[in-house]
Amino acid sequence: MINWSQTFKTLMSTETVPGVLFMGVLFTFAAWLGGRAVRLAVHRLLDRSQEDGADPTGIRFLGQLSRLMVYIFAAVCYARGIPALEKFGEVFLTSVGVVSIVVGLAAQSTLGNLISGISLVLYRPFKIGDRLKVSVPTGTETGVVESIDLGYTVLRTMDNRRIIIPNNSMASQPCINLSLLPPRSSCDVSVYLASGADLEQGSGILLELAKAHKKLAQIDGCRITRVTAKGTILTLAVSCENPDDAPAIKSDLLRGATARFDTVGIKLV
Repeated sequence: MINWSQTFKTLMSTETVPGVLFMGVLFTFAAWLGGRAVRLAVHRLLDRSQEDGADPTGIRFLGQLSRLMVYIFAAVCYARGIPALEKFGEVFLTSVGVVSIVVGLAAQSTLGNLISGISLVLYRPFKIGDRLKVSVPTGTETGVVESIDLGYTVLRTMDNRRIIIPNNSMASQPCINLSLLPPRSSCDVSVYLASGADLEQGSGILLELAKAHKKLAQIDGCRITRVTAKGTILTLAVSCENPDDAPAIKSDLLRGATARFDTVGIKLV
C-alpha cells in the first residue's frame, strides 16, 4: 500500500532527488504561468495603445524583458531553494574560475545587445513602423522597423527581405530615419528653351519665381534635364507640403516664367 504522506514528504523535500526534480517541475510551471500572464498583459496593452494611437515599441520591448526577468527570477529562486545546487554552484565557481570568465566574455555581446535595446527604447531614435536607411554588410539598405527585440532589431525591405541587426550595432551606427522627414509633394516645372537662349538667365528667372512663391516648402535647384537640336529643357525642382496645392503652384510658376521670358526675349519651343 502506498504511503501518500511519506511520498508527499519525499517530493517536497529538497534533500532527495525526487524532491529536487519535483520542485524543478513546479518552478518551471510557475515560470511558464508568469510568462504567459505577462504576454497576455502586453497584448492587452498593445490593443489599447493601437486604439489610442500610442507607440507600441516600448510596450513590446518591456513585455519581452519582463518575461525574461520572470524566468531568471524562477531559476534563481529554484537554485537558492535547493541546498545541493547551492553548494554545487559554490564549488563549481571556486574550482572552475576560468570557465566562468569564458562564459562572461561570451555573454558580453548578448548583454551589450540587451542594454543597447533598452537604450533604443528609452531614447527612441526610431520606433516600430519607421522607415530607416542603414548600413549593412551588403551595403546601404532601406526598410521599415518590424520589431525591436531583446537582442536584435528587425527591418523589412520593400521586396519583403528581413534585415536582422544586433541592437548594439543599431545603437552605435548612424542611420537615417526617413519617417521623421515632413511629407512633401513634388511639383517640378519644366520649360523648353529655344536653341541659343541664355540658360543662366533662364535658370535665374525660375529660381526667383520659386523663392517668391509662398506655398513652396523646398527648392532643390534648377537643372538641365535634356538637350535637343531644337533647344534645352530646364527643370525647376521644387516641392510643397500640401499635394492639393501642386497643380496651382505649377500653373503659377509656368505663367510667371512665360511672362518673364517674353520680357527678356527668351524664346520657348
